Amino acid sequence: MEKKNYPTPHIKATPDDIAKTVLMPGDPLRAKFVAENFLENAVLFNNVRGIQGYTGTYKGKPVSVMASGMGMPSIGIYSYELFSFFGVENIIRIGSAGSMQKDVKVRDIVFGMGACTNSSYGEQYNLGGTFAPIADFALLRKSVEVAEKLGLSYHVGSLLSSDCFYNDDATVTEKWQKMGVLAVEMEAAALYMNASRLGKKALAICTISDSLVTGEALDSDARQNSFSDMMKVALEVAISF
Repeated sequence: MEKKNYPTPHIKATPDDIAKTVLMPGDPLRAKFVAENFLENAVLFNNVRGIQGYTGTYKGKPVSVMASGMGMPSIGIYSYELFSFFGVENIIRIGSAGSMQKDVKVRDIVFGMGACTNSSYGEQYNLGGTFAPIADFALLRKSVEVAEKLGLSYHVGSLLSSDCFYNDDATVTEKWQKMGVLAVEMEAAALYMNASRLGKKALAICTISDSLVTGEALDSDARQNSFSDMMKVALEVAISF
């Protein structure tokens, strides 16, 4: 894959503007929240299409946070450009997910060891088989260590990265539940595939915002407070690499 000049059509910055580790929520306002509440001297380096990206310091070390938008095509573009053209080595997704198992409770944290998907994103690689997108083990191990140190409720296992938020198949959740998938979100698989292809590191950390089992769901205020624990884990991991 040939290196290209920056800025790209989607990120108006230079490699010097962006840290080696980027936290990546889906929502641009969540990126702003992290920058304003956790980073020191945060500077906006990108706002193309409203996709906000900031770089600051956390405990004296540079960290960036940038939104990915929703879905695999969106995070596929942004993570590819960050990895390929801006010198980023690690991307940690910090997002929400819907629980698919009764023991995975609302507000719990899920570390995506693997990311199943119903997407055709991986067909671009012409592998002639099924690729298994997985997280970087070093990032995963450090995240678990931090979660245990903070006393947080967490799970490690498979996510489902779905192309569909509204699915016409009423039985689809049950099928993935039977395979032990912990939660559903919409981005991790593409992030993991890009990292694998480009020789980089990635991890998806998700907070359970609602349960497909019980129907429980957090309101906006509860989401903000609960997501802060996930952000703290990601930031501690970010400054370790």
